[in-house]
Amino acid sequence: MSTPAAARLRWTQVVRLGLVQAALGAIVVLTTSTLNRIMVVELTLPAIVPGLLVGLHYAVQLARPRLGHGSDVGGRCTPWIVGGMAVLALGGALAALATVWIASRPSAGIGLAVAAFGLIGLGVGASGTSLLVLMAKRVDPAHRAAAAATVWLMMIAGFVVTATVAGTLLDPYSPARLLAVCGSVCLLAFATAAIAVTGIEGPRGSAAPSTDAAAPSQFRDALAAAWADPTARRFTIFVFISMLAYSAQDLILEPFAGLVLGFTPGESTRLSGVQHGGVLAGMLLAGAVGSRCRGRGIGSLRGWTVGGCLASALAMAGLVAAGSVGADWPFKQTVFALGVANGAFSIAAIGTMMQLAGEGLPHNEGVRMGLWGAAQAIAFALGGLLGTGASDLARRWLEQPGPAYGCVFALEAVLFVVSAVIASRVSIATATPPGHRADAWAASHAG
Repeated sequence: MSTPAAARLRWTQVVRLGLVQAALGAIVVLTTSTLNRIMVVELTLPAIVPGLLVGLHYAVQLARPRLGHGSDVGGRCTPWIVGGMAVLALGGALAALATVWIASRPSAGIGLAVAAFGLIGLGVGASGTSLLVLMAKRVDPAHRAAAAATVWLMMIAGFVVTATVAGTLLDPYSPARLLAVCGSVCLLAFATAAIAVTGIEGPRGSAAPSTDAAAPSQFRDALAAAWADPTARRFTIFVFISMLAYSAQDLILEPFAGLVLGFTPGESTRLSGVQHGGVLAGMLLAGAVGSRCRGRGIGSLRGWTVGGCLASALAMAGLVAAGSVGADWPFKQTVFALGVANGAFSIAAIGTMMQLAGEGLPHNEGVRMGLWGAAQAIAFALGGLLGTGASDLARRWLEQPGPAYGCVFALEAVLFVVSAVIASRVSIATATPPGHRADAWAASHAG
């Protein structure tokens, strides 16, 4: 898909889209982190309750392909971005209200929480998918890795700023204070996103509704066309396996540090900062080098994706060694290296995703992007379950916690190696022009 130079996004516009992603992240971090803690600590609910609610918000994102198809058919992404943010903000505010209700009316509160987290997943799916589609259509191919890094760094900044400011305003905790803080964050985030995205796409955007009879207008046909493309299908499998490996260690790294290496609660909590610092470094490195080299050699998206996955596997092997060696192993350095590797491959994968979105049938970008977003959502939903469940099983079989956790880290290392092999077989160079692909698809479905 070739985008006219006049229609390509300027860097100021990319930063504005980053503000949208930061606003999205601000609401998500409140609902999946702050409300999670309040339910477990202040309300003394079983941890499985917020766990299931967060899992629900991922499960709802299986609708991402259908949501992406909406922007394909309508020819514009902006209404889906703004509408999705409105749904997300409403879901965030209702989630806070539900948390307050649970204290006095548990059944009603949990029922409202289920509806609220469903809206959160729907809003994230609609706005997040359409935002990526807009970037895929309008960012210069040579700058996609850097643009992805910019937007994702701003999202992480949204996490950090919201968690810091909201955390300060919530002390001392009270239900009224929770409603005021969450409601204000949701309203401000929606307003920021709506203002930031206004005017970027133009009156009809860069992709008006297709008049090409070969372009599938029905969602089922559009999804079938996306899945029939071997490259898109292979990349979907890569996204699922790599994100499964990426997320499986989230819930077990801190317990591992405490049980095996003797870290205090404060020390293990600070590990998250070490790891995310590495992620930021990896994102910046991949984005800067990828943009400067413009897809050649070390700057290629595929090279960074494969290399990042292999480096992640090596870092996971380092965690396996930490389980055997103990406190003498350079554990924090290994966690930082894991973050760098994860950040590098994830940004390169997002850049590849943006590139591949336009290499199929015309006006099928939203479905393809949604397909990969759904694969990521499923992987994240299963990742925590895989990591915690596998570690529990390993500890039943092995007396020492170090080797038990090491088995899980080794499994994740294998998944990263498998991801690297799959990524090495994903080509982002389209051998057949998109128009010819449309003709071929139409011929195969004629009659």
